[in-house]
Amino acid sequence: MTIEMARHRDIELAYETIGPPTGEPLLLISGISQMLIWHDDAIAGLVERGFQVARFDNRDTGLSTHLHHAGRPSKLDLLLRPTQAVRYHLTDLADDAVSILDALNWRSAHVVGESLGGMIAQSMAVRHPDRVRSLTTIGAGPSPRIGGPRVRTLLRFLALARKPINSAEDYAEHMVALELVAGSPDYPQDETWLRELGKRSYERGHDQAGVERLSVALRASGDRRGELAAVRVPTLVVHGLADKTARPVAGRATAAAIPGARLVTYPGMPSHVPPQLWPDVINEIAAIAGLDGDIHSSATAH
Repeated sequence: MTIEMARHRDIELAYETIGPPTGEPLLLISGISQMLIWHDDAIAGLVERGFQVARFDNRDTGLSTHLHHAGRPSKLDLLLRPTQAVRYHLTDLADDAVSILDALNWRSAHVVGESLGGMIAQSMAVRHPDRVRSLTTIGAGPSPRIGGPRVRTLLRFLALARKPINSAEDYAEHMVALELVAGSPDYPQDETWLRELGKRSYERGHDQAGVERLSVALRASGDRRGELAAVRVPTLVVHGLADKTARPVAGRATAAAIPGARLVTYPGMPSHVPPQLWPDVINEIAAIAGLDGDIHSSATAH
């Protein structure tokens, strides 16, 4: 797979495509992690279902532009004054995502976002409704004030964020420690894959200040429920009932805000989709995109 670059104003965004050009266009939007967070096996499953998949590094992550000149937000910025400390907004990140479609000459695409990526996808559907064929959000709420992490969990995240990372091995350990905070015992993560993800991410350009700038953008984003009421594309909301970063009330609020949205929840699932649930979730995404195939899901639909 070849990394290519898209441009949005002064921001360059690294992206890659997987699957045949005859497939239904599908854009994966990651959150604060690099595009590597979308597991290759999950992408292969999407390609098998008939999609051509694109994934990319958000600004301030991976091989995309890092805004070093914007400085590093403080812990107080993140906790108490994100709207004053924000360097860019969710709308900017949504416009970045549209630039990937432009670079691919995709008039529109099915859009899937996880965590912060789900919030970006929501903003994209609001701001650019003609570019979104279907919308899937995973572990994302319509406002940072609905179902956010409890204070104890947030403080644990902040403690990890402030621990120095000076090598690929350090970041591999960081990924394992992060999973201990955000993961679920019902779906233990593959530590070998996590460590490899950490090493590759560090080598591609890990930037903790960039992670925190993205975190401030998340915390400073407003309530999108009024805007989401105007979304008319087929929408799927996937949420884990063991999600600690966006508690289940966040997913329910997203589904309630979008007319006709399908809410699917999984007991024991954390903020990310574990490998055991990929077949179910891929099936749900294919169904909401209008591809052939019935839904045979072990989830709870609402």
